[in-house]
Amino acid sequence: MAPVLLHGILHITIFDVERLTGSGCTRIFCKMLENIEEVIVCGKDFVKIHTAIDLDGTRIGRTRDLEDAGPNPQWNESFRIYCAHLASNLTFSIKLKDPIGSHVIGRAYLPTAELLKGEKVQKWLKILNKNYKCGSKIHVKVQFFDATKRNSWSKGITSPTFSGVPYTYFPQRSGCRVTLYQDAHVPETFNPKIVLDGDKLYGQNRCWEDILDAISNAKHFIYITGWSVYTQISLVRDRSRPKAILGELLKKKAEEGVKVLMLVWDDKTSVKLLKEDGIMATHDEDTRSYFDDSEVHCVLCPRTPTNWNSIKNGLQISTVFTHHQKSLVVDYELENGEILGKRKVVSFLGGIDLCDGRYDTQFHSIFRNLDSDDFHQPCFPDASIDKGGPREPWHDIHCRLDGPVAWDVLSNFEQRWQKQGGNDKLLVRIRELGETFVPQSLSMFDEDAENWNVQVFRSIDDGAAFGFPEDPETAAKSGLISWKDNITDRSIQDSYINAIRRAKNFIYIENQYFLGSSYSWKTNGIDIKEIGALHLIPKELSLKIISKIESGERFSVYIVIPMWPEGIPESGSVQAILKWQQKTMEMMYSDIGEAIRAKGLDSNPKDYLSFFCLGNREMKTNEEYEPSEIPEAKSDYIRAQEARRFMIYVHAKMMIVDDEYIIIGSANINQRSMDGARDSEIAMGAYQPNHLSTNNPARGQVHGLRMSLWYEHLGLIDDSFYHPETLRCIRKVNQIASKYWDLYTSEDLVCDLPGHLLTYPIGVDGNGEVSEIPGNELFPDTNARVFGSKSELLPSIITT
Repeated sequence: MAPVLLHGILHITIFDVERLTGSGCTRIFCKMLENIEEVIVCGKDFVKIHTAIDLDGTRIGRTRDLEDAGPNPQWNESFRIYCAHLASNLTFSIKLKDPIGSHVIGRAYLPTAELLKGEKVQKWLKILNKNYKCGSKIHVKVQFFDATKRNSWSKGITSPTFSGVPYTYFPQRSGCRVTLYQDAHVPETFNPKIVLDGDKLYGQNRCWEDILDAISNAKHFIYITGWSVYTQISLVRDRSRPKAILGELLKKKAEEGVKVLMLVWDDKTSVKLLKEDGIMATHDEDTRSYFDDSEVHCVLCPRTPTNWNSIKNGLQISTVFTHHQKSLVVDYELENGEILGKRKVVSFLGGIDLCDGRYDTQFHSIFRNLDSDDFHQPCFPDASIDKGGPREPWHDIHCRLDGPVAWDVLSNFEQRWQKQGGNDKLLVRIRELGETFVPQSLSMFDEDAENWNVQVFRSIDDGAAFGFPEDPETAAKSGLISWKDNITDRSIQDSYINAIRRAKNFIYIENQYFLGSSYSWKTNGIDIKEIGALHLIPKELSLKIISKIESGERFSVYIVIPMWPEGIPESGSVQAILKWQQKTMEMMYSDIGEAIRAKGLDSNPKDYLSFFCLGNREMKTNEEYEPSEIPEAKSDYIRAQEARRFMIYVHAKMMIVDDEYIIIGSANINQRSMDGARDSEIAMGAYQPNHLSTNNPARGQVHGLRMSLWYEHLGLIDDSFYHPETLRCIRKVNQIASKYWDLYTSEDLVCDLPGHLLTYPIGVDGNGEVSEIPGNELFPDTNARVFGSKSELLPSIITT
């Protein structure tokens, strides 16, 4: 049967299986290990049994395991599954794990064509073994809801009363305040004039100075989660102000009686045999030992899902995956005019870790200020300030949350501390201190015309967070899913999908990684079923663009990523990630090229989807720091030093939709961050009810941030930037980015690079074919391929 596109939501209920073994013992033919032809299954021999749900071989769901279920196992388990798949069948595979091993007993098939009308299908399906024989049946109910036929499709935030992403653990909160940050610091010399509604000017905010203020103001608690927290960083680099060393400040607050609790990822490679500060240089052991014999409670947390103790090749998940959340929660004084003497909860989250290498401004110097900015350079072996620049500049996005939503970030910390903190009594019982705190229900800013509606999202499972309901049906009502017997929250992926489906005109993304939807990749000799980067975000973007092409509407997607993932660019892990990224781009551009041809348009796919990276190049000045050593001859280091250039590392995890809705968090656009059972993440999605794009372009704070970012990246503001969806705008941005790439890669350096946005060095023809650009097959000053290469040693679960 021909495959059909299922783009929407599948509601699936698996009830039970009938006569799996018949009476007594039944010989069942199974697809098993090559040397086993058959297995005898008795009722009491069932150790564990579950049903897997697939769309033509792509896993989209799984029931919980039943133990000793007998011949008629009953699940009565429901699923709400986002899909964007071309498939012929919805397949239900009944799998058994017994003392012999794991076996597929049989599969039942429901043709996807039966679902397209959107009607509810409830039936018993025959379970077939490899010989297409079996007397058993499975009882299922399935209904498909087409995304393009929903009222919300391409309508944006249609009303100030929009209720947020459905079926999530945390509901949307109204009456909040959001402060947006680009990079760790904004100097006074960065001051673009961006006009918002009401002729107000957009004002940039200083992230680390606000964090310093929040920590200093705390009277009761300071809660920190981090992938890395480095005690020796200074939160202020203004020479007119005294230094504020993070570790010293936290010790001081703890001595004042403030409960300072920290959950930092336990990097298991932080051992002397490998590298004392860890392969990822997280300083986790240094951080813990720094707070020994102090009042600060610093707990190193391994990433250990409840029922998933190992992965391929025997690698331990606590070594491979991470706690990646970056959050700060404090109590804070109420502003003037509010209830005297009361305190509130304030939270920060986003992409910026409180560690070395993160401090930077919008100018992203690579040779200047080496003695005052963090010197962080993990892309060259043995790099040091003694050998000079270029340092690796850091671009990132963060936010502060005030109001009811700040309490949800607090709940996330409490759940994590209860699971891995070790001593629940250390948590401040804030909800019991009504005389001290304004409660969540009363901490609203409804009277503020600039207020926000905000929702917290996560990627996390019950191995990292306490309090998830164990019953799958109860969990499903909170958007949680049962996966490998873990209860998993993957609402960050849901938030991206919902926002893309609502998008009307354009999407702007900045992210450290961009790979996924591997079920739709071209094979080209790669076994894509082994890749496992199954999240939907890239496919959702290409399907959105295709729908706009088919309807004759403009739509533009801008994606900013690093030139290469952080690390030695020629290394196996970096090259593998680049390969998956190339496969993702190839899939998207192929989809768009096909739609352009079908419509008979004279366009290039880059008119709808364009990828960019950031870089800097600087002339030498007399005031520059003079290193005492030089890098090794013919190394990437010396080549970059001689060319006076280096990439700006994009670490942001942000998406802006139609200048009205924004997602900011710690989650990368890869499977690790979107899966829920891999890296733990936190994010928020938000909009201002009084600044929607219902009738006119939105001109609130989200618009202000995007324009400020574009000024940072491009060094100018063009009239076309106010309408990013237009062909004029995306071609203008591509033209400027191509010009800057030529300046970045030229042999002659005659001036500082006027802007940082560079076209990503891939070729895209009118048919959507992606190719290497002659002369640009390697990244400048390296021997690393832009298209990357598949690693034969590293399992893809690590690099996706």
